[in-house]
Amino acid sequence: MKLLFSSEKIPIHTRFKRWRETLEEQRLPLEQKQLDTAPFEAKLEVATLGPLTMTRVSEGPLRSEATPGSIRRLGDEDCISVGFTLAGVTTVQQRDRVSTQRQGDLVVIEHQPTVMTTSPGNQSLYLKMPRERLESALGPARRYAALNLGADMATTTLAMSFFEELSRMHHRLDPVTVDRMGSIGVDLIVASIAERMARDVPLPLSGSVLVQRAKAYVEAHLGDPDLDPRHLAAAVGVSLHRLEDLFHERGQQVSDWIWQRRLEVAADRLADPACAHLTLGTVAGGCGFGNRTHFSRRFKARFGLAPSEFRHAVGLGTR
Repeated sequence: MKLLFSSEKIPIHTRFKRWRETLEEQRLPLEQKQLDTAPFEAKLEVATLGPLTMTRVSEGPLRSEATPGSIRRLGDEDCISVGFTLAGVTTVQQRDRVSTQRQGDLVVIEHQPTVMTTSPGNQSLYLKMPRERLESALGPARRYAALNLGADMATTTLAMSFFEELSRMHHRLDPVTVDRMGSIGVDLIVASIAERMARDVPLPLSGSVLVQRAKAYVEAHLGDPDLDPRHLAAAVGVSLHRLEDLFHERGQQVSDWIWQRRLEVAADRLADPACAHLTLGTVAGGCGFGNRTHFSRRFKARFGLAPSEFRHAVGLGTR
């Protein structure tokens, strides 16, 4: 990651001022106040992962506030942030919700008025991403913003481990692979949020959350040839009839959704230069198709071209 700020070699009396100037330069206009009288220490690193921006922050005890005015200046209403607490304690207040994150926890932060406090020795990893990336799978962000996703959930631990490792390794990957890795990581975050929402969601929202959990499960198991509506219903803990009713209320069919996502992901891989070495049979198997003939028939019905023709049309040849 690229180092943007380190207090290590800055005179003590100017550190906090230089820190705030750096945040302004990075379009992070926060009102901040130190919560102790110790010499200020901080470090800021950043990396770009396709459409994602990853920022690692080490800082002392601070109160940080994003006011309505600073949010308007920032103009990032189409983005959303996810924070991983690597060390120390972070408290986030948004809307009418307050949550506390300790080491290993995750939190979603909307670009809304926010108050955050950090403990001594705090270290956090933040991801800024398109809001639509989460809301298309999980619904409006207000439902899960500032909701603590604890390290006791395996999905949270997996997502954090993935991005910690990616923060160390991204410079060794080509841009296309980095983009794909970022997308995989976001899928892990989606799965974690869906699991957390299902724990204590009010009854009126339970149907929406079940559908969101089902869709997250589909994303994570597209390569399983046995994934079908009955399997999916069992995986999310409801009857097949209940799951079918929930999808029907949203104008969808369970089986149609599974095949739609398989075909869309297959098309993405056929158009991806990083996957150009994969045979059509490998792409088909990786998306859950039992054989290449079935894959070709469904793909052509969906996109109007056979898989080999589609790959040729995007300039990647045929395999």
